[in-house]
Amino acid sequence: MSVLTPSTSVKTDKIGATHSDNQKTAENHKTAAKHHGEAAKHHLEAAKHHEDGNHEKAAHSTVIAHGHSSLANEAQHNDAKSHALEN
Repeated sequence: MSVLTPSTSVKTDKIGATHSDNQKTAENHKTAAKHHGEAAKHHLEAAKHHEDGNHEKAAHSTVIAHGHSSLANEAQHNDAKSHALEN
């Protein structure tokens, strides 16, 4: 449910978030999902490299996976902060 606040004439939803706020939180979710997907891909590559006995390539894939996990966590943290500021 959207309403126009009388004092600002800015469109907000029922918890007071503006359209811009909602766009930012949607982008945070998309960013987190993208990085979680990339992390999963590289973890699977690491597992395959270990199975093939190529532990150096596995370590490289693991480092990349951890980087993507870190970026996903950062996006989640940013989203959590924005939700905390709404309340």
